[in-house]
Amino acid sequence: MNAQALAEQIAIGESHGMSCSIHTNGNGATEAALEAIESVRANNPDLGFRHSLEHCQLATENQFYRMAKLGVTPNLFSNHIYFWGDVHCKFTVGPHGVRRMDACRSATNHGLKHGVHSDDMVTEVSPLFSAWCAVNRRSLTGVVYGEDQCLTVDEAMRVITYNHAWLAHQDDVRGTIEIGKWADFTVLEEEATEEIRERLKDIRIVGTVIGGNDIMVN
Repeated sequence: MNAQALAEQIAIGESHGMSCSIHTNGNGATEAALEAIESVRANNPDLGFRHSLEHCQLATENQFYRMAKLGVTPNLFSNHIYFWGDVHCKFTVGPHGVRRMDACRSATNHGLKHGVHSDDMVTEVSPLFSAWCAVNRRSLTGVVYGEDQCLTVDEAMRVITYNHAWLAHQDDVRGTIEIGKWADFTVLEEEATEEIRERLKDIRIVGTVIGGNDIMVN
């Protein structure tokens, strides 16, 4: 789908009050999506839409900058570095390209409320594991690809809580623990701090609170 056809689909979605989730993997697809949204914005105001670019694995700094200008958010496939980083380094984008894949630090530095995800059912749904991947960027063989793109533990935990709620237009009722929001949260066995960044994925979940009442102990 070219940028013009995509712009027409986005405009239809916006006319019905819908935010659009657009699958973009390479930076060419990201460019087409941004051009399409820029085209729509030339004629229609931004009424609070939260369009997201799914995967967005090879976005450039300029593209992240434009996302911030347009109010577009990337949902980055952080798990990908762990499972396929070695393959990409050797066979596809090379050692430089893999260091730029799923660039969480760049997205964060541009002020984007980006997500991280597992691409279920490609990899298992596990928010702590996705956060660990974003914090460590370590592959199956233990190689760190793009250390300058790592998030801090605090940043990653905010991504899997508040940012994900924001992406789903649910930040008014979940994503943070405060008066007036749903009392839905997970109880961890220990604090998620920078000191345990290497084993963030292994923190045991000891309970889940739903609606402020039910506690399910794991």
